[in-house]
Amino acid sequence: MTQERIASFIRSLDQGNTTFLNEIEKEAQEAGVPIIRPETQRLLKFLLQMQRPGRILEIGCAVGFSALLMSEYGEKGCHITTIENYEKRILKARENFARAGKEEEITLLAGDAADILKELTGPYDMVFMDAAKGQYLSFLPEVMRLLSPGGLLVSDNVLQEGDILESRYAVTRRDRTIHSRMREYLYQITHDERLETVILPLGDGVAASIMRQEL
Repeated sequence: MTQERIASFIRSLDQGNTTFLNEIEKEAQEAGVPIIRPETQRLLKFLLQMQRPGRILEIGCAVGFSALLMSEYGEKGCHITTIENYEKRILKARENFARAGKEEEITLLAGDAADILKELTGPYDMVFMDAAKGQYLSFLPEVMRLLSPGGLLVSDNVLQEGDILESRYAVTRRDRTIHSRMREYLYQITHDERLETVILPLGDGVAASIMRQEL
């Protein structure tokens, strides 16, 4: 209960987003499309101002809300490349980018991220991982290749609504593979000597990792 009250109090201090972003967020919620939570939105805005990335890669575009948020609050002139595999969401994202006049600033690559990542050359100053949670681990080697020295990797939804704390056998059978893969992913990003990682218990859990400039 105390944690819920603290979260509500912090949310009450939030100044929110632009009118257009609020509209996109409302449309997504009404359509049942998952988008990043308010706490994650605030963290992204903070990290964008602190890191000032010029090139951003997003894995998991959905209807384009997070890409639009990063474009709005990121460094002027920054470019975002975002990947999405679900056709209906691709069409909506393209529509939203056009409505925002962001077609030059945001490039949407349609297809399976596992294939697309191999074709990218980078480097990227920031990578935002917000795709299928069971795929984070398989995407990681390519993400590490693409991330610039000093670059930032932000991974959303890493606590799986608290299931990550449970034994593999305490979660439902259909979620066990995702559960074990996410645990392995968190182990990898916290034990890889190339990364400095912090896991934050906000939203559904966010991991922020910096690529060390020197080993």
